[in-house]
Amino acid sequence: MLGSSRGRNLTFRAQLPSAISFFRSSAAMDSLSQHLEGLKLFGNKDQVEVEEEIFKSLNMVLQAVTGDQQQSGKLLQASGIFTTLDQILTSHPRCAVPVTQVLAELAKNEELKQPCIDAGLITTLLPLLKSSDQDLLLHAGRAIGRICYGNKELQEELVKSGVITLLVKILSDFPESEPLVRVDLLALCNLADLDTAKEALSKTNVAEQLVRQLRRAENQERLEIITEILQQLAENDTLKLQLVEADVQSALVELLQKAQDNPELEATGILKTISDLVISLLLGDESMQKLFANGTGLIYQKISNWLMSQNAQLQLTGALAVANFARNDSNCVKMVQLGIVHQLLDVLEKHVEEGDVTVQHAALSALRNLAIPVINKVQMLEEGVAERIQMLLRSEMPPVQFKLLGTLRMLLDGQVEAAEILGQDPALLNRLVQWCEAKEHAGVQGEANRLLASLLRHSKSQEVVRAIQEARGMKYLVTMTTSEHAIMQNEALIALAIASAVNLEIIKDAFKESQLVSNLQKLLEDDMTSPEVKYKSLGLLCSLLGSGDLRKQVEEAKIQGTLENLCNHSNANVVKQAIAALQILKSDTQDSGLFFP
Repeated sequence: MLGSSRGRNLTFRAQLPSAISFFRSSAAMDSLSQHLEGLKLFGNKDQVEVEEEIFKSLNMVLQAVTGDQQQSGKLLQASGIFTTLDQILTSHPRCAVPVTQVLAELAKNEELKQPCIDAGLITTLLPLLKSSDQDLLLHAGRAIGRICYGNKELQEELVKSGVITLLVKILSDFPESEPLVRVDLLALCNLADLDTAKEALSKTNVAEQLVRQLRRAENQERLEIITEILQQLAENDTLKLQLVEADVQSALVELLQKAQDNPELEATGILKTISDLVISLLLGDESMQKLFANGTGLIYQKISNWLMSQNAQLQLTGALAVANFARNDSNCVKMVQLGIVHQLLDVLEKHVEEGDVTVQHAALSALRNLAIPVINKVQMLEEGVAERIQMLLRSEMPPVQFKLLGTLRMLLDGQVEAAEILGQDPALLNRLVQWCEAKEHAGVQGEANRLLASLLRHSKSQEVVRAIQEARGMKYLVTMTTSEHAIMQNEALIALAIASAVNLEIIKDAFKESQLVSNLQKLLEDDMTSPEVKYKSLGLLCSLLGSGDLRKQVEEAKIQGTLENLCNHSNANVVKQAIAALQILKSDTQDSGLFFP
């Protein structure tokens, strides 16, 4: 409930029964003009006795602006009333409530905002937010908010003038005054996207106040306003941490439970809004660590329930939370120890057939992050993770395919035994070869190539070379050497060098057909090729010279001149490798001195 000011209740309402009937009479317009003229005179006086007349005239203006805004707006704009109202606020403080009420109504009219600004009313209104009179705070807040709405330049000036501190104090002093809280929250909502406002807010106790209001919010509109403010504040790491320290997470968890249990509430979209806010809190390193609390934090404790829920939004929230907690290696190790991996796999299995792509994508992102620490790779492979996620090989959704390939590649990094096993799996290899052809999905195509290269690189196995050759996968690794990305060029060259070193005989025909020698020559002659790629290209070339057929291709391509030019390269490693390649090429034997990365 709004409190009344001491003495006279300065809040007033229009007395006429109908704004429409009021403007049917030209006498009404004449009357309004008279009162506007009268206000100009009153505004220049300082006698207390004129205040009754001021109230009366302001009441007439209020009736006008709450009636036909178009007609009254034109008259008010021409009258110069804005300067008069500024003078009344300065000279007659007891009239402040009705003046601010009139201004709040005037500012609803877009055309009247600029005259308010030109009259300097913002400067006059701002100190009124220090008042203890709730009526004055309400109307002054409305007036300022409406005048400044959508005007970023003016909003910046407000922030510089200290409005943030005043708004947070009002929220702190009158937490149960519903109209005042609403106006205050709307003002914060309009300002919170400004970086200057975020900086000012970080120096207040706004986090504590917003959490208090979040807990007592009883309607959809209030929830939406508060969560929008929170989402904007969560873009700032300092404020994000302050929100966590104010225990916003417990309020959010309670709201998620309410939304899940109430179909009508969930239908409003509040479940997604709250979920997004939870994830926003995890995007800051410090706030994320505080929420994790070595696996004891409330958000982490709720993840299992969310993943096991039948609600796709909660499953998504759980998977995204794991993915964000897994940005830290020690967190990854702890989570794998706590058994989160199989909960993620359970979620994936629920969505294999025409499931929710976003949930699958998030769960695979989480698994990939968890697989980064070496100790986790070993444990996850021992627990059969690689086999379980292969169920997604039949997925036709490119985002899922992309994440699946990246997750498998991360799991296999440095894991010889796993690379040997998967590198001989016909189902996996055949699917990879299909995806290597997926030209319409460059990301999937690239990841499929990289996984093929990874199988060779980490296994260094003749059986894997043979299996990839039988699946007709070598030509894709040759094509990969022409990638626009140096990292992919390097991975392809290393894989091909390894394949050449362990079993050149069974792959030489594939190399001939796919023009590997020609690709290497282009890389060696291109000035834009990095020294590292040139070095590996030369190493692979040395390996190829061990085959009579491939040596013949090299000789026919007249690469000798290219090698002689590279002997003057600025990079010492490139020079050394070029000299070695020349020596092998000029020798009569086919001893290549195999390059084995």
